[in-house]
Amino acid sequence: MSSNMFSRLFGAKSREETNSSNTLATLDKLHETLEMLEKKEQVLLKKASAEVEKAKEFTRAKNKRAAIQCLKRKRLYEQQIEQLGNFQLRIHDQMIMLEGAKATTETVAALRTGASAMKAMQKATNIDDVDKTMDEINEQTDNLRQIQEALAQPIGAAADFDEDELEAELEELEGAELEEQLLQPAISAPAAPVRVPAGSQPARPAPQKISAEEDELAALQAEMAL
Repeated sequence: MSSNMFSRLFGAKSREETNSSNTLATLDKLHETLEMLEKKEQVLLKKASAEVEKAKEFTRAKNKRAAIQCLKRKRLYEQQIEQLGNFQLRIHDQMIMLEGAKATTETVAALRTGASAMKAMQKATNIDDVDKTMDEINEQTDNLRQIQEALAQPIGAAADFDEDELEAELEELEGAELEEQLLQPAISAPAAPVRVPAGSQPARPAPQKISAEEDELAALQAEMAL
């Protein structure tokens, strides 16, 4: 960041702090004045109430002239009370306007500071430098890819192998494997065991009787085999 920008930023900040300090001092002074007017109003209200009580006493004493004088003083106090009320209303209005102006000034100052910081960062980041950096990154990426491709190349005896012949041999192996799988007989699942109720014995198969014809057939087959 240049010295001019540095001074501008801190100079603007100093002026904003001065304005904010002046506004706060003015608000404090208005608060003090408002409290003073409220106290005076309370005093005048008490005096007006006291004049009313005196007027009642003079009325009971049949002193009409004195009672009227008390009521006149009460009217004067009421006029002052009304005037103090107007003063308080004006001060409240002024305080509201100053507080709104202070909030607006602080908002604008914050926005100005943010804009200045953004401008400084953009000035520090030149588009040519960004393009140069991206070119360097792309160049390094290309170099790394070339190195990886060079390392992946086969060397020695493996470099002389024909990829087409290896693929053809692989296809033959796959075909032979498939043919072997098709020629294998299907393996039947074992029959489920038959449950026999407890306490009972399975019936034994009756022995088959060998007939005379079967004996003769067996003897004939034996002779033919000889």
